[in-house]
Amino acid sequence: MLDRDQLETFATVVEQQSFDRAATVLSITRGAVSQRIKALEESLSTILVKRERPVAATHAGEVLLRHVKALRILEGSALQELTPIAKPHAPVALAIAVNADSLATWFPEVLRELLLGQLVTLEVVTDDQDHTSALLARGDVIGCISTSAKPADGFIAECLGAMEYRCYATPNFAHSHFPSGLTVPAVLSAPAVLFNRKDSLHDDFLKVHFGFAVERYARHYLPSPVALLEGVAMGAGYGLIPSSQAAPLVEAGKLVDVCPSERVMVDLFWHHWDLEPPLASDITALIVKVARHSLEPSAEFSPSSPNTGEPARPSTGGNTKPQGHGGGQEAPEHQ
Repeated sequence: MLDRDQLETFATVVEQQSFDRAATVLSITRGAVSQRIKALEESLSTILVKRERPVAATHAGEVLLRHVKALRILEGSALQELTPIAKPHAPVALAIAVNADSLATWFPEVLRELLLGQLVTLEVVTDDQDHTSALLARGDVIGCISTSAKPADGFIAECLGAMEYRCYATPNFAHSHFPSGLTVPAVLSAPAVLFNRKDSLHDDFLKVHFGFAVERYARHYLPSPVALLEGVAMGAGYGLIPSSQAAPLVEAGKLVDVCPSERVMVDLFWHHWDLEPPLASDITALIVKVARHSLEPSAEFSPSSPNTGEPARPSTGGNTKPQGHGGGQEAPEHQ
């Protein structure tokens, strides 16, 4: 049986990334923190933390951190069931990683139910959707939205659906910069609006459109889905935006699709623990339900069951991309 005080001390050290800060949080001495970590490592015959700045968990430590977080969720769920009247300490603290474009479009419906339910205190971590899985592997979050279909050992990846992106600009910008359509000379001179330097979606779009990579084009970086949309809407450039986010401006005639024959479909997956506590399982069910109602069906993956990383059926149309805007957003950046 693992000592709970030692486990909590270990988790706090990793979360605070410091022995000193962990001691402050736990209201014990730094020496006591070190002794508990050393005793836990000796009981498991393995090193759990890297003694560096900042402190980080080893691979074994990441496994143990997920165990501690599962214990916290189980205990919090049990207390909520055993306590008839909610108390200030009752909500269970947990973190999830969500890419920025999801957070700006369909995910608020999930947040509404989670936050108003008052069963959890929630930390939403945003990062590029292509990088959020690292947060899950480290034990920083209990689940993440990612473009990767293949889960790590001990995890499940469930297909949520596909987010559609189209290339938009203002009518004036399109008329001025793309009078003959999206051509290579026009792309090399017209500024594009991207989420950040990790955002590969625009590069992928141009490569598919022209059949070869186009790299030396002017670009603005606006690391927020709202800022990116506003940058395009003010006429500062053109860019790939989720269709659902751009729809009101398109209907109002403020944005036009500069390449209506092409769209980019980004498959999204919810990665979570294989063996989830009941509360975490309920959150997974909520996210899957809302996503499948809001997103388009994936052309390559069946949404009916967890993914193993293999396509369930071939693509039937559209440009399906494995990467999307940063989430900065997982994980989280544009997208």
